[in-house]
Amino acid sequence: MATAAAKPSTRSRILEAARELFWLKGYPETSVAEILEKAEANSGSFYYYFKSKEELLLAVLDYYVDLLYPEVMDQAFATTPDPIERVFAVLGGYRYALEMTGCTFGCPLGRVALEISDIPQAHEKVAINFQGWVNAVKKCLMDAGNRLPADVDRHQLAQFVLTVMEGAVMQARVHRSLEPFDNSVAQLRAYFRYLMSAPRVVRVKE
Repeated sequence: MATAAAKPSTRSRILEAARELFWLKGYPETSVAEILEKAEANSGSFYYYFKSKEELLLAVLDYYVDLLYPEVMDQAFATTPDPIERVFAVLGGYRYALEMTGCTFGCPLGRVALEISDIPQAHEKVAINFQGWVNAVKKCLMDAGNRLPADVDRHQLAQFVLTVMEGAVMQARVHRSLEPFDNSVAQLRAYFRYLMSAPRVVRVKE
């Protein structure tokens, strides 16, 4: 006899509700009451787990750290074993999200970074999330070995990939069009082709 799936814990429901609402409406515009309604929880439960809405935001940002691989990287990496193509598969995941939402999808971490100016801990946690993203892409670039010139700083290049993604997503949302995203990624791919075709300096031992 099949057993019913266990209902997520109250804390998990509050986190998921806050994550969705902060993404859709933004942190400043989301009220605790809206979070509780969506989570089907009461205020007593909320304040049992979180002292404030700010503390909930910090918990959501910690949650994003845990979700980086299962929700972003693992799905993209599963599509190809090629480390360079994995980088573009990650970007492809963001494109798919834009396409499925009519170009209303936005990076939730980028939104928090723009909205929150008076919560230093939130900025620190956004930075940790971005660093995790950069490290995952950097690992792909390291795995590419000598396909990229030895003097290319893999960390800086991974940061550049993140910059392209954030900017491309923002432009696609503003224009409600995939064209800016596709153009940005096309230029990034052209840069990768340039790097991979650049002559290698061969040092002759004396």
